[in-house]
Amino acid sequence: MEKGEQRNHVDRDECGPDRKKKSSCCQTDCRIQGHAPRLSQVNLFTLLSLWMEVFPQEQHEDNNNSQIQGVGLVVVRDNKVVGLHCSEAELHAGQAAIIQHGNHLENCQLYFSRRPCATCLKMIINAGVSRIFFWPGDPEISMLKSNSSKRSQFHSQPVVITEEAALDAVATEMLKSNSCSHICVLLQPLTPGLAQFVQETSRECDFMERVSEDQPCLDTVELFNKERRRHLGDFCEKFLVGSAQQHREILTHMGLKNFCLEPYFYNLRHNMRELVELLASVAAGVPQHHHGFYRGQCLAKEPSLANALLLPPCDGVSQKVAHHCIVQARLLSYRTEDPKVGVGAVIWTRGRTAGSDGVGGLCLIGCGYNAYPAGSQYAEYPQMDDKQEDRQKRKYRYIIHAEQNALTFRARDIRVGEPTLLFVTKCPCDECIPLIRGAGITHIYTTDQDKDKDKGDISYLRFSSLKGIKNFTWQRSPSLCSASSPHATNGCVGKHSLETETENHSSKKQCNGRSHTFPSVN
Repeated sequence: MEKGEQRNHVDRDECGPDRKKKSSCCQTDCRIQGHAPRLSQVNLFTLLSLWMEVFPQEQHEDNNNSQIQGVGLVVVRDNKVVGLHCSEAELHAGQAAIIQHGNHLENCQLYFSRRPCATCLKMIINAGVSRIFFWPGDPEISMLKSNSSKRSQFHSQPVVITEEAALDAVATEMLKSNSCSHICVLLQPLTPGLAQFVQETSRECDFMERVSEDQPCLDTVELFNKERRRHLGDFCEKFLVGSAQQHREILTHMGLKNFCLEPYFYNLRHNMRELVELLASVAAGVPQHHHGFYRGQCLAKEPSLANALLLPPCDGVSQKVAHHCIVQARLLSYRTEDPKVGVGAVIWTRGRTAGSDGVGGLCLIGCGYNAYPAGSQYAEYPQMDDKQEDRQKRKYRYIIHAEQNALTFRARDIRVGEPTLLFVTKCPCDECIPLIRGAGITHIYTTDQDKDKDKGDISYLRFSSLKGIKNFTWQRSPSLCSASSPHATNGCVGKHSLETETENHSSKKQCNGRSHTFPSVN
């Protein structure tokens, strides 16, 4: 095979047979699996890059006639994420990474959602990047016909290679062949049982639970399945290239002819399909069905505040961006070493940038998931939760929380005066609240399902009284709640006021038998 044309590469540092020392990146030795399947590092970084490609752009321009496709990029140093980037109308994801990291990219690993163009590749190689991995679909300079037709129309048409795409393919191949950087396709199969586990836990996660409590007559299983199908259709159209024949043609022109042979081609398509199905399940677990992240003020006395709360503060983010970032955190949660509760956290800051980029001026501070201390082997610490009578066998004194890992392994310091936004999949506990306040976090986006609970070894009592930080919790739209019920709590008919709403229905079972019309999600 040519340089970089390898079969689905497995990161030897994570789970290879020649591993002799504990890695500080994984936090525990992944050779021993826990009680639930776990997302590998390789697939986590790949999924994050795919999700970054669909980061909601604040300004949409008509680029239908352009061959340049958006790209998502994850920058990894010492097996920790230090950068999340995506393309903007003028600035490519690779260029954004160069601007933000510069020569700090030396010895980093870059995970692209598709093969970068020669313009980006030459700069990245020049920066001394050690490894460059890309999703083997249609590259950044698209090889599909460049016009305003939808991608679905290409499924039965041959690939039309334009002169620009052909020249870029030659240039990228020459750069790859002469580069010291290792440039290749990296794609792993999922851990057995992981896809089903992710689908089940996404369907029952805190966000879906809140939707169910706020709308007791809504069939949330139907809602989840509908959202999952919608996301899966979008992702397949975007990443799976269309027909198998088209995919073979594109791989051939990209210099990846060996991947067109069987069984490599079948395995490639199969693994791609598995990953996008998993991504669709994770995204569907946060359905934007009359729900979003809103401030916790009570609107019962001031209904006029509803419209104000629908809009993000000037230093916050839109509902679309908030949704995107919380899905990032949910992806991280499936890398957890906690056998029961997976928690993920992402911290962004709105820095003062000289120009525009695809993430609207946001800059990654850090991300993490709950895990045992770095260098640990799995199961050498207690694993039990609060249901275990013997407190010595409980996990709480040993496990590092997602927020703690995100702050410990942050990519840059938090600067005074810059809005700093924490997105976390569980309500921050009392152990993390002082850290969040001391670090200078200004905004928290989360779910409040555990708020005000005291479980003995872990409690969530401080979150409600947290001052100086703007809390945005996952709840029903205040405008809908104020219009539908005068007994709104925290701007929403929630679990504390369900009795009023359920009086109008004979039973949840009867309501679930009705037909529901779901609004389109923007």
